[in-house]
Amino acid sequence: MTTPAKQVDRLRVLVDAGIALSSELSLDALLQRIVETAAELTGARYAALGVIDKSGQLLERFFTTGVDRETYDAIGGLPRGRGILGVLIREARPLRLHDIADDPRSVGFPPHHPPMRSFLGVPIVLRGVAYGNLYLTEKADGEDFSEEDEELTQLLAAQAAVAIENARLYESSMRWLRQLESLNEIGLALASELELEPLLALVARRLRELVEARLVLIALPEGGRLQVAAAEGDGTYGVTGMQLEFAASKAGRVLDRAHSERVDSVLQDPEIDQAAARQLGVHSGLYVPLVVRGRGIGVLIAHDRLEGGPAFGDDDLRLAETLAARAAIAVDLSERVSRDAAYRVVEAQELERRRLARELHDETGQALASILLGLKPLERAATTPEVRAEVAAVRQLVVSTLQDVRALAVELRPAALDDFGLVPAVERLTATVREQADLRIDLEAQLGSERLPAEVETALYRVVQEALTNIVKHAGARRVSILLGRKGAAVVAVVEDDGLGFDPRRTREDALGLAGMRERMALLGGGLRVESASGAGTTLVAEVPIR
Repeated sequence: MTTPAKQVDRLRVLVDAGIALSSELSLDALLQRIVETAAELTGARYAALGVIDKSGQLLERFFTTGVDRETYDAIGGLPRGRGILGVLIREARPLRLHDIADDPRSVGFPPHHPPMRSFLGVPIVLRGVAYGNLYLTEKADGEDFSEEDEELTQLLAAQAAVAIENARLYESSMRWLRQLESLNEIGLALASELELEPLLALVARRLRELVEARLVLIALPEGGRLQVAAAEGDGTYGVTGMQLEFAASKAGRVLDRAHSERVDSVLQDPEIDQAAARQLGVHSGLYVPLVVRGRGIGVLIAHDRLEGGPAFGDDDLRLAETLAARAAIAVDLSERVSRDAAYRVVEAQELERRRLARELHDETGQALASILLGLKPLERAATTPEVRAEVAAVRQLVVSTLQDVRALAVELRPAALDDFGLVPAVERLTATVREQADLRIDLEAQLGSERLPAEVETALYRVVQEALTNIVKHAGARRVSILLGRKGAAVVAVVEDDGLGFDPRRTREDALGLAGMRERMALLGGGLRVESASGAGTTLVAEVPIR
């Protein structure tokens, strides 16, 4: 029986423990303090505290007292929550035993474990949430743990539950504070970086740090597919530039739905491209769309959490979404700056083309015409056949040069495009190509009489011009059809031929000028689609919105 003096001492230990626990903010230090206090209160030789994981079924962490480090290491990993420990986890109510081995639910001890007989287990519970359990064994002098030991340990467990919750809240708030500081730092870094490539690398690197991922990718739409534009982490060699199909990849689906998703197991998600997942060697993922003004401009992808993983948690998803919101604005700004710079370059090129075309037509052309007029008196004054032949040869050379100059002026910048608009300029272009290439070209224009914006007319004219050049050089076609029309709030140019066609997957776009066409369309917020196959001709569709 416990004496009054001993009861006072034990209550003093309990009160002191409560004060100490309420002031301890380090969770690990707090849990270790609880274990040591429980052993002191009950006179137990050994004490342990098991923290239950989020599933409520397994031990996540384990703190002990009474077992030296050498013995602890010899025993091995964490208990698996079987036997008597598992009973306490499942039932979450106090348990006292005279001898652990006598209980039919006991499964014994692992090798190197010290012998233990008497046992007291108490759950650490607050508002119905189980944080863990206190395990006490081998009471002093071989006695059994008493009802009083159980009550005191329950009081300690109640204090511990509040202290654990406070410590977790403190750690959570500090973690969020660090994350907020990181996000603010990232925001400042993003605001100062306008080049797209280093910007994407910065976003990928920072996301990897925030969510502790093994691998982070950023995929952007490119030519009807998604292309990995940045990769940070393990195994990224050769990943940049990898292409993903919109319909056959998780990233494409997420971008289409504009909604973030967390995947705990890539093998169990039917939307994930399993071949790409095996190539990257990934097991879990976060997929967060980059959305600006309702428009998806890319996808942030994180794979395999390094700490406590590989699956990510809800906090990781929220962090990724917060970063993605800031990154989307920065990426959009970078792209707009790049588009504006490229637009200015294209505009300057067209101005220079117009100037050169005017000089060729007005100055060089006029000079050559004057030479022709000056040759007429020489022709009349020629006295011998030899002289007349020489003058005629010079005249033919000047005529040929004048034709080349005028053709070059038209190619640089047809006057009809500035004076009359897109349709007359394309009519002039097709007439010239017919004469030079023996092609049948059918042109159908359904644009009406109203002029289009000058930049739209120029862009569509250049696309048609480049398409006809490709057909003459490479297609081996006999017939070409060109359609200029409207599609809602957009203007569409369709160029179709019956030539040899090509495999878009094996043909470099820059070899056919397609990359330049796409850039022109993108600068105006439009797009270019190419459909072709070997032996089946080619269809090119350019579409530009009219603002």
